[in-house]
Amino acid sequence: MRKRNNSPTTEHDSGTTDTLLDSDPDLKQRPDRGTGGLAVDGQQGPGGESDMGKPFRSETDELVRLEAADPARPSQHCPQTDTVTSSGYLYRLGVVGKLKRILLWLLVIYVSIPFIVKLCPSIQAKLVFLNFVRLPYFVDLKRPLDQGLNHTHNFYLEPESTLKIGVWHTVPAQMWREAQGKQGEWYNSMFSSTHSVILYLHGNAGTRGGDHRVQLYKVLSSLGYHVVTFDYRGWGDSDGSPSEGGMTSDALFIYDWLKKRLDNKTPLYIWGHSLGTGVATNLVRRLCDRGSPPDALILESPFTNIREEAKSHPFSMVYRYLPGFDWFFLDTITANNIRFASDENVNHISCPVLILHAEDDSVVPFHLGKKLYNMASQSKSLSGHKVQFVPFPSSLGYKHKFIYRSPELPNILSDFLGTAPQQSDDSA
Repeated sequence: MRKRNNSPTTEHDSGTTDTLLDSDPDLKQRPDRGTGGLAVDGQQGPGGESDMGKPFRSETDELVRLEAADPARPSQHCPQTDTVTSSGYLYRLGVVGKLKRILLWLLVIYVSIPFIVKLCPSIQAKLVFLNFVRLPYFVDLKRPLDQGLNHTHNFYLEPESTLKIGVWHTVPAQMWREAQGKQGEWYNSMFSSTHSVILYLHGNAGTRGGDHRVQLYKVLSSLGYHVVTFDYRGWGDSDGSPSEGGMTSDALFIYDWLKKRLDNKTPLYIWGHSLGTGVATNLVRRLCDRGSPPDALILESPFTNIREEAKSHPFSMVYRYLPGFDWFFLDTITANNIRFASDENVNHISCPVLILHAEDDSVVPFHLGKKLYNMASQSKSLSGHKVQFVPFPSSLGYKHKFIYRSPELPNILSDFLGTAPQQSDDSA
């Protein structure tokens, strides 16, 4: 029996395939998609390679390959995509250009400031005093009641002709009920009481109505002290312009004004904070030189001298390691006759000294207060007088101006001053 010959069919199929390839040039250039190249049931095509091992080609890859094979083929790229890509590139160039200009301006400013300060020394004086920074704003210093001080009297004194300075007198909290509605004469008469008096010298910036200062007045008042504070010339509502000599003169004038109204047996203490510690040591040195030292000096967050403080201040951080820093900035401070040399003054002071300093103080670093204490403890003029240093750990968070929050402060003061704390139960 003869086998059927299937060759005509095969030839027919082959002819059909050839016709399709001829009719479609794309198919003719892609043998892997031709009928002869297909693998059936896992068999290999004519090329001897299995389709299962070929990498997958995306439609985009096919278009790129076809364009490369046939340059006459129309391009499939989208003009809109090219436009978006170009716009993004230009945008990035614009941002980079702006950043470069900003950095250039910052560099110019950075380099210019030292020269401006050197050429205009008065700028450096303003930065030391900061008397133009009046915080908090919109406070009427004529009304201490607005700050919660309902037992405080506001008045003005004239240390020099045509020069007026603003003063607050807060009586001990035990007197607050009696103080309601009273005027200046009553407040002056209260100096004859047995309560001790603290003359408070505030630091730079702000006024006598600053919040942390008001809170300290309240604490000291609750402990039974009269608190007298004032704004130096050029601060708050006081006349004039600031200077180290003027600040010291104002403090001396207020001290003498108080001594005239106090009994000889009534203790008068001087408390300085921050820049006010420099004023305080200047004042006490003058008092000791004339033979009438105060009963005690309390320094809160003190420094050694203004040059060392300026070099350690956070504002100087960006210039501290700049060549010529001393010449540009520190010598300019000295040229303004600003020294506040507490490290020198302690060698001329002869009264008990208490130093309070928080370890986390970033404005006046702790090491400056400790250094001043070491100098004071070795001072010959302070030999025989009590010199005490009280640190406050960083964990308490008292920083530069919140030592008044310490619950230990009443005991610290009573132990140092030799007086029993007289905390008031009445709310002032």
